[in-house]
Formats: sequence, C-alpha cells, structure tokens
Amino acid sequence: MVSKTDDIPASVPDCNPVDIADGAQDGKEASRTRVKESCGCEHSAAMVNGDGAHEHSEETETKQDGNTEADGGEDSNEQEVIVIQDTGFTVKIQAPGTEPFDLQVSPQEMVQEIHQVLMDREDTCHRTCFSLQLDGNVLDNFAELKSIEGLQEGSQLKVVEEPYTVREARIHVRHIRDLLKSLDPSDAYNGVDCNSLSFLSIFTDGDLGDCGKRKKKGNELEQIDCTPPEHILPGSKERPLLPLQPQNKDWKPMQCLKVLTMSGWNPPPGNRKMHGDLMYLYLVTVEERHVSVTASTRGFYLNQSTTYTFNPKPANPSFLSHSLVELLSQISPAFKKNFTALQKKRVQRHPFERIATPFQVYSWTAPQVDHAMDCVRAEDAYTSRLGYEEHIPGQTRDWNEELQTTRELPRKNLPERLLRERAIFKVHSDFAAAATRGAMAVIDGNVMAINPGEETRMQMFIWNNIFFSLGFDVRDHYRELGGDAAAHAAPTNDLNGVRAYGAVDVEGLYTLGTVVVDYRGYRVTAQSIIPGILEREQEQSVIYGSIDFGKTVVSHSKYMELLDKTSRPLKVQRHNVLNEKNEAVELCSSVECKGIIGNDGRHYILDLLRTFPPDLNFLPVEGEELPPESQRQGFPRLHRHRLACLRQELIEAFVEHRYLLFMKMAALQLMQQKANKDSNKADTPAITETSETSTESNAEKTQTQTTATDSSNATEASTESTSHTDNSTNAASQATTDSEENSSKPATNGPLDTTATQNGECKGPLEGKELEESIPGLAQAKELAETLVAEDGSGIDPKSREVVLNACKAVGSISNTSFDIRFNPDIFSPGVRFPDDSANDILKQKQLLKDAAAFLVSCQIPSLVKDCLDHSALPMDGATLTEALHQRGINVRYLGTVLEFVDKTPAKAQLEHFYRIGISELITRCAKHIFKTYLQGVELSALSAAVSHFLNCFLSSFPDAVAHLPLDELVSRRKSRKRRNRVPGGGDNTAWASLTPSDLWKNIASEAQSYYHFTIQCESVDQVVEKYGLQKITLLREISVKTGIQILIKEYNFDSRHKPALTEEDILNIFPVVKHVNPKASDAFHFFQSGQAKVQQGFLKEGCELINEALNLFNNVYGAMHVEICACLRLLARLNYIMGDHAEALSNQQKAVLMSERVLGIEHPNTIQEYMHLALYCFANGQLSTALKLLYRARYLMFLVSGEDHPEMALLDSNIGLVLHGVMEYDLSLRFLENALTINTKYHGPRSLKVALSHHLVARVYESKAEFRSALQHEKEGYTIYKNQMGEAHEKTKESSEYLKYLTQQAVALQRTMNEIYKNGSNASIMPLKFTAPNMASVLEQLNIINGIIFIPLSQKDLENLKAEVQRRQQLQELGKSEEPLEDTPLELEDKIPID
Repeated sequence: MVSKTDDIPASVPDCNPVDIADGAQDGKEASRTRVKESCGCEHSAAMVNGDGAHEHSEETETKQDGNTEADGGEDSNEQEVIVIQDTGFTVKIQAPGTEPFDLQVSPQEMVQEIHQVLMDREDTCHRTCFSLQLDGNVLDNFAELKSIEGLQEGSQLKVVEEPYTVREARIHVRHIRDLLKSLDPSDAYNGVDCNSLSFLSIFTDGDLGDCGKRKKKGNELEQIDCTPPEHILPGSKERPLLPLQPQNKDWKPMQCLKVLTMSGWNPPPGNRKMHGDLMYLYLVTVEERHVSVTASTRGFYLNQSTTYTFNPKPANPSFLSHSLVELLSQISPAFKKNFTALQKKRVQRHPFERIATPFQVYSWTAPQVDHAMDCVRAEDAYTSRLGYEEHIPGQTRDWNEELQTTRELPRKNLPERLLRERAIFKVHSDFAAAATRGAMAVIDGNVMAINPGEETRMQMFIWNNIFFSLGFDVRDHYRELGGDAAAHAAPTNDLNGVRAYGAVDVEGLYTLGTVVVDYRGYRVTAQSIIPGILEREQEQSVIYGSIDFGKTVVSHSKYMELLDKTSRPLKVQRHNVLNEKNEAVELCSSVECKGIIGNDGRHYILDLLRTFPPDLNFLPVEGEELPPESQRQGFPRLHRHRLACLRQELIEAFVEHRYLLFMKMAALQLMQQKANKDSNKADTPAITETSETSTESNAEKTQTQTTATDSSNATEASTESTSHTDNSTNAASQATTDSEENSSKPATNGPLDTTATQNGECKGPLEGKELEESIPGLAQAKELAETLVAEDGSGIDPKSREVVLNACKAVGSISNTSFDIRFNPDIFSPGVRFPDDSANDILKQKQLLKDAAAFLVSCQIPSLVKDCLDHSALPMDGATLTEALHQRGINVRYLGTVLEFVDKTPAKAQLEHFYRIGISELITRCAKHIFKTYLQGVELSALSAAVSHFLNCFLSSFPDAVAHLPLDELVSRRKSRKRRNRVPGGGDNTAWASLTPSDLWKNIASEAQSYYHFTIQCESVDQVVEKYGLQKITLLREISVKTGIQILIKEYNFDSRHKPALTEEDILNIFPVVKHVNPKASDAFHFFQSGQAKVQQGFLKEGCELINEALNLFNNVYGAMHVEICACLRLLARLNYIMGDHAEALSNQQKAVLMSERVLGIEHPNTIQEYMHLALYCFANGQLSTALKLLYRARYLMFLVSGEDHPEMALLDSNIGLVLHGVMEYDLSLRFLENALTINTKYHGPRSLKVALSHHLVARVYESKAEFRSALQHEKEGYTIYKNQMGEAHEKTKESSEYLKYLTQQAVALQRTMNEIYKNGSNASIMPLKFTAPNMASVLEQLNIINGIIFIPLSQKDLENLKAEVQRRQQLQELGKSEEPLEDTPLELEDKIPID
C-alpha cells in the first residue's frame, strides 16, 4: 500500500482523509482487532501491530467513518454502511374503527414488525388476528418491506380481520391477558418471562423529557423540600430494607375483570366444532356478572352455558365481536372505562420499563403479592408450554440444530455478520431460558429420568431436547481428581472452555450449548444433544481424545487441523502423549477433550474442562518445587479437587508480560551491538532497510542467563542498562518506520493482539503506545521480530538471529525464531504419560507453568491492590470484587491470599473498604458452600422453614435459634407413603433442624481455613460485624443473591436477642443461579472501542459518531436491552453533556439508568453510578428536586450495598452537599460535605488534591453562612495542600490564595460591623454585608469538577495551533509517514464494558 488515503472508496462523499487515516492509527487496540474481523478470510492469526496495513483495509476504512452516506452503492464495500444508514419512509395504516394514521418504517423491517407495532399501539392493541393488505393483496408476514412491490412513501396499508383458528384464539386470549397485566409487577417479582423491576420513574415523576418543559415556568427554589429521610443522613445507624422498593402508585392495578379463565366445557364436542366453535371461556366482570363466551372462527360471542349446564347456542344479544376487548366493552361499563385508562398508562411508560431482558434477572426481595386467578399462567404451568413454544412449527425446538446452524451463517461483510451475531445471540438467550426451566423441573422432580432404575444422584434427564445431568461424581469418574468436589467444579470449567472456543469461532469446529444451573443445593448441567449420540456407545463415537483420562487415547487428522487453528489464540501447545500400547499420539488439547462426529456430519468437541493449564499453586505435586515468590506465600496448597486451572485472563496477561520482556531483551542486545559497532556501514543500500538495526558486531550474552532464572530481576536489569543509551536510538527508530510501511505486516503470535478479541476485554487505547515510548530500542526489536517471521529468518544476518534466539530462550518461547508462548494442558494430569523424546519440552512446559503461577502471586495480586489504592478499581460489593479479580486473571480461591496481602500493605487504612468487601465475600461464599449441602437434605415441604432457619443461624443475634419443624399442615399417616425418596434428596429428613448458630459459625471459620486458607477468629455474627465493620443487611443481600433466595421486603430486626429475625413466612421463593455464555457483538464492540479511543484523544465529534454507530449495531444484535448497550448509552450521555447538549444527555442517561436497573438489578453498583450521572444532568437541566431525589436514592443503595465507609460515598456526598448548597440548605449541605471530607482524607491521604477540593467546598458553605473563621480554616488547609503539591505558581494555588484574601476581607468587615454594634448599640450605622447566595453556574462548575468532567476553554490561539497540527499530520500521512497521534487527553472517561 502506497499511501493510506488512496484507498478511500471513490463513492464516499464528505469524508475528509484525515478522519479515516486517523482511524487507522489511533485506536491501536481497536483497529487491530477490527482488521482481523473485517476481512472475510479465515485466519485466526492476528496482527501484531495492525496499523491498518492489510489487503482488505479499504473495508475497514469505510466502516471506520461514521458519517458516510450511501450513494447508489457502485462500490462493493458500500454495502457495509448502507445497512445501518438506510432511510425510513412513512406508510398510512387504516384499521377498522379508527382514523388512519402514519407509521414510520424502515426497508429492512419485516411485515411482522408492523404487526408487533399495531399490537402495542393504544388504539389497535386489542387486535391480534389480522392481515395487512396493500391494494387488496395480502402481505407475507416474513417478507422484508423493501421486497414488496408498490410499497413506497405514503402507501396505504389496510388492516383486515382474519378468521380465527384454535392457535390464533389462544394467542388472542394470551395477548389480552398480557394487556390487562401490563402494569402489574408480579411477573418481575416471580422472575418469569424476562421481566424485571425498575424504580427510576418514581423518583423522576414519569419521563424526564416532559417535566423539563413543565417545570421551567416559575423559579423552582421555593417549593423544594430538601430534607432527606432520617436514614440517609451521614452517620445514621439504621439500615431499613423497605425503601429498596418504593411504592409505585401505578401498580395498584385498576381492575378490569374479576376472572378470565378457560371454561370446564372445553374442548368443544364434534358437532359444535363443525359450527366453528374453537374453545369456551368463563368470565366474571367487575359488576359480578358471570358469562360464558364462545371463541369461534368469526370472533367471540356470549353463549347460554352456565357453570353446570352446557348450552352453546348464542345468547341474545350475542355481541359477536372480532376482539374480546370489544365484546367486554359492550357488556361491562367498568371494563370499558378502566381498560382505556390502563392502556393510556401503559403507553406512557418508558418502553425500557417493559421490554423483556435477554436473560432473566431475579429480585432478592419482594412484597407480599396477591395471588390472582390467571388462566394463561395456569395453562402454562400444566402444558409446560411445549404446546406452542415460541410459535414454532414442529413443536419442540431442536436446540442443537439451531445453535449450530446460526454459527454456520455467512460472515463475509458487515450485514452478514450482524445477521449471524443476532441469530446466535437470540438462540443463546432462548436456550438459556429453556435450560433454566428444565433444570428447575428436574430438581423439583417433574421430569422422568432416562435411567430411572439408578439411584437419584446418578440419574440423567432429557426434556425439551436438552440433556441434564447432576453435579455429582457418578461411577467414580472423578475419583482421582477429588470426587464430588471435582464433579461440582467440572461444569463451570467446561463452560469456560465452551466460552473460549466459542470466542475463537473457528469454522467447522462445534461446541455444545451449555448452561450451568445451581438450584436448591444441586448443580445441574444442561447441554444440547449431539445428533445420534444417544443411540451409540460412547467408546465407538469418540474419535479424538480419551474417555478414561488418558489411559486410552486416539487422535484424528481433521480434529488436529481444526484444533490447530485454535491453538494460537488459546495458547495451547500441540504435544504427544502415550496411549495404552505406548505409542505416541499427537493432540492439540487436553486428553479429556473428546471429539465426536455427530450424525449431522459436524465435528463436535466436548468436555473442555481442561482447556486452560493447571494452577500449580493449588496442585501440590511430589518432587516439584515452586518458585520462591509462590513459596513465600505458603503455596502450593491443597485444594478440594485437582481441577484448579488458571483463568484465560491470566494466560493473556502472562504472555503479554513475557512479550514485553522478550522485546526488552532483544532491544537490550541490539543496544549493546550498537554500542560496539564499528563505523562500517552495510555494503549494499538494498539491505539497509532490514539490517540497519543490527549490523555485524558481537552481542554480549550475559544478560540472557540472568533472565532464565528470575524474570523480575531481568526486567529491572534491562531497563537500567537501556536508559542511558537513550539518545542513540532515535536515528535508528526513524529508519525503521519507513521500512515498516513497506513490509506487509506479518502476523506473529504477539500476545498483544488476541487479548482484545478473545476476551472481549477493554484495553486502554493508549497502552500499546506508552509501552513503545518507554523502552528505547524497542522499535528495532519489534521490527526485527517481524522481519524474522516474514522471511523465516533466512534473509537476516546470523547476529540478529542470535539476538532473537537468546530472547526466545529466556522467555520460554516454543519457537526459536519468534515469540510464541503456549501451554501444554496435560502436564501434571494424573494418568497422562509423555514419550521420552519430548522430555526436554516437558521440562520447559513445567517451568512455564511454575512461572505463570508465580506471576499470579507476585504480579497480578499486587497490581490489583495497587489499582485499588489509586482508585482505578473500585469494587463496591461481592460481584464487582469478583469481577475485579477475574479481569486480572485471579481466581476467587485466591481471595484469602489477596486479603492477607492487603493486611500486610503499609497503606492498609486506605484499603479498608476493599478489605471489608473481601471479608464479607469470603464469609458469604463459605456460608454458600455450607448452605448447598444443607439444602440437599431438606424435603420440599420444609424448604421455607429450613431456609429461614439457616438465615437466622447466619445473621440473627438470637443465640438459640430453634427451627420450627413445620407443623404438618396435613397430618396423615406419614409412614405409609412408600414412594418418598424419588425426588433427589428426599427422605424424611429433619437433620437440618439441628443446626445452631455456633455450629454454623464454627463451620464457616473452618471452611474459610480449609478453602481460602484464611483465619476468621469469630464465633458469632455479632463478633464478625464488630471486628470487620460489616453490616448484617449487606451480608443478607450477598447470601441471598448468591443462593437465589427471595425474602419478603419488611424491616428485620437481626439484633434482637429474644426472637429470631425471620420466620418461614418471610421466605418467598428460591430461584436458580444461572451461568451461561454471553455471545458478543464483535463489530459493534470495535466501533465502541475506536469511539472511546477517539474521545480519549479529544476528537469528541468523531468519537460521538462512532459510538452512535456502535449503539446502532448493538441494537441490531442484542435487541434493545443489554449491559453493553447500557455502557454505550452512558458514554454517549457523557459526550452529549460535554458538548453542551444537556437535554440529549438527560435522555440517554435516563435510558442507561432504566437499562441498568432492568438488566443488572435495582441495587447493582453500576446502577448506583448511573443514578449519580443522571442527577448531574438533571441539575444541569435545572431540575433540582429531581437531582436531589436521585442522589438520595443512590446514597440509600450505596448504604445497603457497601455501607457508608467507602471512597465512592465521598463523591456522592460531595454531589449532595453541592446541590444542597445550591438550594441554600447550608446546615444540611455541611453535614454531607464534611462527611465527604472525612472519607476523602481517609482514603486519599490528607495531602491529596481531592482533600484540598473537599476543604474548598466546605469553606464555600461556611462563607455562605457568614462563618468566616471556619471558612478560613478550611481554605487554609486546602491552600497548604495545593502549595505543597503544585507549587506557588500553579493556578489552583493562586485561586486558593485569592479566595483566602477575599475571605479575610469579609471576616474583617464583619468584625468591624460587630464592633460598631457593640459600641453604639442600636443606632449604629451598619454597612450592608455582601452575603453571596451561590449561583447555579458556580455550583454546576464544582459538580463537573468533582465528577471528573473538565471543560478545557480554548483560546483563539489554541485553535489556530490545533488546526496547524492537524494539517501537518495530514501532510505527513500523504507522505506515508505515520507519527504518534496527539496526546492531549482532555477527557478521562472511565467506562469499561463489563466482561463475563
């Protein structure tokens, strides 16, 4: 490629070259992965340095530019963009009984989507059985609008009522029931149909958009009541539970009907069938009128049947209506009135409050909900909905076929990829829902086993084409690996394997749909079924891998070819193992990984539980020594099972760490060569390009010896020796950039690439760059590594090859000519034997594993603690703590080690919040382990009693919590029931009742010791709360969320020593805890990342366009609700705000809050932060009372989730204090600001700038109260900090000293006035004092500062400079030179997309 700009497709108007070219270099992480995605060819090698130099790069370029408009699309790549930016058009809809109305549609929509819109609209929502006709022709439901002839702007579509069938009549009744229940939250409480709770509208009084216009009229200050409820004030001791779910007045539903149910006369007898009767309904209206309705092919009418006599003849009048709503409106005035009102309310709600979420979210608290009669619910429960699940022909779904065919869809260009990812995501979320329902049915005993003769723990089940097995060690399969403990861990390991192979996405290699469900103490694995596997014996079908942990092993060439494509991204090494005949068999995975060709001819792999290498810190092996870093921490430790693996994130981080080391070493040797170099230049100019960096000279090899022993010393050594030769490298690096442009980038196995794609992890876009600048000589080393790979090392002189060879040896690479680290997952597996000739390799591999284990302890754990110290990681509860650990590749079994490390840190006081969350996580996890086995011994009828007893023992101060054995409500001759123990864990078992609080806490302490190797010296909950500063309500939340318990929302008194806190009536439900794969929207994700990169370089406009584009694509793949869309909306809102569009910011942030509540949960830490952002935008829009309500809500949730003592609380309190200052509630404001000051001082250290700012905020309030002495005192503190940290000349220091002068003047003036009054008594002439009521702009400015939003005022001169800089770069790019992008980062946007 000559120059970057030549490749812009000709037909793209208005896209300036600098934009596109920028895109190619700026988001290094992003573009690297995007290039890999966008080319249609299947290479899983990734680019080491993807500056966009790639054969297909014009495709990326088109995609990169956010504002391209399609222009007739002569160019093949145009298709990329057309799909998203297709313009819509308007059609007229004419429905019976309503005025014609206009509807905006887009050409890709299907006709079916118009159906959906009409079924949701207020005036047409009661129709379900109709067709759409254009000029008398019926439109096909599944046709895309653009394919329909004659459909254009302004066409009129007629809604025509169609005759009913039984299926249509059922759908109609179900839809009417859904409309009647549309405001009723009971589905969300019961965790069904992907409903979940949202409370935002209570705090904003409906939609924020409208109230902005309403309230602007008068000055709003007068009518605000700012006093928060008592429990929200700083220092409050009470922790109520009720405010978690405030009462929503809309939920007291207006009753439209008393009863709507299927009649007992169903199904119609034959003679009535021939009159068109489809089914009969029984209704009771609000006016107590009992009626019987016939659903016929022509519609609904009243018949003459009563409860006991069947008379299907039409009543007089019969009110025949095509829709049930029309019929009911005629016979019941109350129905007519209330139904209309209900629909008005329904349509006013924000769509995000009612759209289904992709995966079910469960609430751990719920009020007492009345159980009302509901025909559809009853019918669903009995038919288990297999009758017309999702309206699919052929009844039950063939999950395996659906999961695999969606994977096979084409993916050559953007529209195809979107279609494919959308299909994959949809099938996955449906499969997860079905698997969850099935798993619950299995444990509740509602599914017949396929091996009913065996004992209950060994049974397997098939339901709805899904295979279920229990997490017990059946047939001693895991005996050597740890029995039941291993059998419990294996499914989650297997799921991680499925996730990893799914992310690599190799064509032709298939994995099973897998979902792991924990329910009522049992672990159930749900898998899709390989076609034909049930008919054959396992021995015959396995053609790759081993079914007996490596005693017999087979391999297969096709599998080797497929798995070889995954070996690079997953870092799995090809290796030989011996089979039972002592022959070497080559594998490219662990031995347990089995390959089976299904009857459909697809190559499946299953049992991926050892995809990642073993964790030697938890796997003591005789005769093997761990590195000293691990030994110092007391490793290796004995674990429950031998399946402990390293996480994929750790492998990625370790390889990246080694890559850096490799580059440093190569650079160092090159530097030494350079230093010893004579002045003789190379003879022919042709070679200079590649060998400029490495001319003949003698390299000293002493360096490599040290590295092999201990990686950390080597890094120090290498950085020292490189630092003083800094200046000599500049010339060389100049030369390398030229040659880099011309060599087509080779794909080496640089680890820096795959991390972003494989893991869906968000790496900062500047990371790669900083790395290059920090190490001199790195550029040459990179160049050298790349040329080596490109030419197989042939065209390079021996000295340079030696450099690379030494570096490769030092870091343990498996190749001698390039950097390539892979792991052999079978090392240390019991029963696996390796051939003698690979003994040397095996030693290397063992060393690598030890190094990786040491890397976790010596690098990753300290880096996590460091991140928490500088607040770049801020866990707020157990889930966010676990996420922080996992992102760095630390397994939760290291939690004890992490806590010990924190305990020994000198800055322990600043990590108190982290330590406290860690302790509470450790305790609740131990309790969860105990609870699991406890529940297995409880029969169904005693479940609520057992759960409440356990929670009392765990949390209640009542010392002798006695379990009330449920008085058998139905006393019977219990012994005579013979078939009792058919349900898993049945049996007349009351052992659970003997648990006492002291037993439980002893067990928790010993569990903490044996599992986490952590000592808790506490014998009761009160000691724990006292010693570690925990809150009982937080512990209650953590244990409930982890185990799926749902409790009644009311105030619990856990501290009473006289009666237990919970009774069995307080336990409402127990939900499953589900783990599944989250398929990713890759293209959208790359847009999102490059948008972030742009924003961080200060290109807000371009960033905003890219992120809007990402939002489009996310919606395309995930539908409207998803965690990643939430992150996208939050970033967009923040950008809107910074660019001054406050109303748009408000609207986007409102969506983000609603989505976070719905998808993550109403009190998830992410939701708390979304509330804070929304409050800021509300304030900026002048909606002060709303802003306060939102902040109070956030503070309450924060209290509940992590308590008051948390660095994030300081930010919240500063926000609240500032808003209160703005509405002149000074005393309240001070309470919050002084609390923020205390917390900031504790967590950021007394000398931090945050503390200085806190002092300043407090001083401002004192000034407003005219208490100048206190104001001066605080401002002086602030001034001292600024002076010491920033120096006298810094503007902050100057500002502060100006303010001090002003305060002193004011204080003096006040004192004069006071003296005057004392001297002259009442007739004193008093100078009017200047009291400053705060103005909104200054409050908003402070709010922006504390929330990390900084507006940089640009002077005219700055703008000129910026323009010049952009032009200079444009010219450079045309010359084909690429320089590092500008490094102004005005914005720190701390938005990361969560990973699973």
